[in-house]
Amino acid sequence: MIGKTKITVIGGGHVGESTTFILAVKELANEVVMIDIIENMPQGKALDMMQAGPILGFDTKIIGSNDFKDMQGSDLVIMTAGFPRKPGMSREDLIGQNAPIMKDVAAKIKEYAPNSIVIVVSNPLDAMTYMCKKITGFPDNRIIGQAGVLDSTRFMAFLGMETGISIKTIQGMTLGSHGDDMVPLPRFSLIGGRPTPGVVENEKLDAIIARTKKGGGEIVKLLGTSAYWAPAAGTVMMAESILKDKKMILPCHAILHGEYGIEGLFVGVPVKLGNNGIEEIVEFDLTDDEKAALKKSADHVKEVCEIVDNMGI
Repeated sequence: MIGKTKITVIGGGHVGESTTFILAVKELANEVVMIDIIENMPQGKALDMMQAGPILGFDTKIIGSNDFKDMQGSDLVIMTAGFPRKPGMSREDLIGQNAPIMKDVAAKIKEYAPNSIVIVVSNPLDAMTYMCKKITGFPDNRIIGQAGVLDSTRFMAFLGMETGISIKTIQGMTLGSHGDDMVPLPRFSLIGGRPTPGVVENEKLDAIIARTKKGGGEIVKLLGTSAYWAPAAGTVMMAESILKDKKMILPCHAILHGEYGIEGLFVGVPVKLGNNGIEEIVEFDLTDDEKAALKKSADHVKEVCEIVDNMGI
C-alpha cells in the first residue's frame, strides 16, 4: 500500500487485542483502530498498548472505539468479533450465536469501508466467511478467511516438537475446512527441505496430523476459551503480505469456482496474497486420497453454509 495505511480490527477480545498489538509493533499501518461494543474497553486497551510504544519502539497510532464509523477509510478490516468456544463445544455450535453478529458487522463494513479487503477470523470460520461475502457483496479477491495459516502453523509447531528441529526450517501446509475435516498435506510439508514423510515415521506422523486437527480444541480444553496468540499471528502474516504486496503463498479460505473441483464454497487452499487481496489460487497436484479428503472437507463446509442459508440471513 502506498501512502497512509489504516487497518480496523473489529472485536476487542483476546484475538482482537492480540492482533491489534502485533500489527502496531510491526508498524504495518499508520493507524490501527480497534472497535468493540463494550463501552470504554477498546479505548482502555488502546491506551495501554500505546504506552508500550516507547519501550518497544513503534509509532503506530492505536485508537479504541465503540463507533463503527471510525473504520472509514480502512484499507484492511479484520473481523474477530464473536463468542469464543468453550470446553465441549464444536465450532459449528457457535453459528447461532455468531451469525447475528456477522450479519450486523458485515453490513457496517459494506457501509463504512466499501473498498477494504476483509480478513475473517471469527468462528465458525467456514460459515462466517461465507456470510461476510454474502452480505457485503465484495469481489471474491477481497474476502479472505484466516484458518489455513493457523492450522498450518499448528502442524509445523507439532512437527518441531516431535523432531527437535528448529521451526525456522519447517514448512507446513493444510487445506480444507477449519475443523476436524481439515486436510494436512505431509507431502507438501518440509523439514529442512525434506518432505515430512521421509523424516517422521508414519505412526508418529499420523498422531501429529490427528493432534493438528484437534489443535484448537486442545487449547479450549486447557484454557477454557479459544486460542488467540497463534490466530493473531497468522492474521498479521496475511495482513503483512497484503499491505506490503509480498505475494506470499499462504493457505487461506477463498471462494472457489472450479478449482480443486469445488464450486461456490469458501475452502482453505493455497493463495497468493498481495495488494489486491487474493491474486491467485494455487492448485497443487493432489493424489486421489488427498482429493477425496479435500472433497469430504468441502462437503462439510457446504453443510455449514446450508445452515446459514436456512437461517434466512
